[in-house]
Amino acid sequence: MGAALFAVLCVLKLVWDAQFYDDYVSNAPLNVVVREEENRNGYRRVEFTFDGVPGNPVPAVLALPKKEPGPFPGLVFLHGIGQKKEFLDEIAKYFVDAGYAIATFDQYMQGERKLKDANPVERALAFRRRAALTTIEARRMVDYLETRPDIAKDQIFLLGASYGAITGTAAAAFDNRIRGVVLCYGGGNIRKLIDSEAAREAAGPAIGAVKWFLAWLLAPADPVRHVAAISPRPILIQGGRRDRIVPPAAVQALIDAAKEPKDVIWYDSDHVGLDEEHTVKVLKDSIAWLDDHRAH
Repeated sequence: MGAALFAVLCVLKLVWDAQFYDDYVSNAPLNVVVREEENRNGYRRVEFTFDGVPGNPVPAVLALPKKEPGPFPGLVFLHGIGQKKEFLDEIAKYFVDAGYAIATFDQYMQGERKLKDANPVERALAFRRRAALTTIEARRMVDYLETRPDIAKDQIFLLGASYGAITGTAAAAFDNRIRGVVLCYGGGNIRKLIDSEAAREAAGPAIGAVKWFLAWLLAPADPVRHVAAISPRPILIQGGRRDRIVPPAAVQALIDAAKEPKDVIWYDSDHVGLDEEHTVKVLKDSIAWLDDHRAH
């Protein structure tokens, strides 16, 4: 009886995982609603919503160069696990000054989409859902950028930072419209990702159980399952040798799973964003790489 129940549960998990990304519908209406347009700090800023999963508006921000009409190469930016769409305002000028349009959105559980009064089980399921939705909504952002005459449709890239690199790997793997990918301080192999100094300090003696549970829960989102499918499109992987949040072993697992063409830059640093000088260096390196791989 116990063996039969276990077998049924395994089958159900396989089905659950197989349906992980099924909610992407390319021809569904985007239902774009522009909330605000303004000039800010040398660029044009558009705040809007678009439908990710049909019927579910996603708050988003787009920054475009102000001095030229375009079309511009487009960049889908996926923020880190604790950030929200307004983080774009801190980095947008680097990209628009280089001639890029860059867009991001509030990921599920963040910004305007924060959960209220959720119990631990609901939060765990929401965290799994976030991984799927971020990938789906990144592809819907590509759908949106393709509707804009000021975006060059054959020059759309993806930049994922930290958690955004983890989820962005699958988005790029599934979507050949993405010309190239920058994976900034992300990693692969869920067990190695969770085995960080920060996670061990937070979980204490329960770290072994936490690694097992999250590896089971997030199995279909593990970047090492998807990164090879990005080839033959180019990838830049950036990582920190002293990163306490995304362990170097997890970055290396992603590098090993990726196929050519791939470029790798290691920094003698902790996690990206912890100091301004290092963050600017990482951003400038990503822009230089994008410049090398865009059509001129």
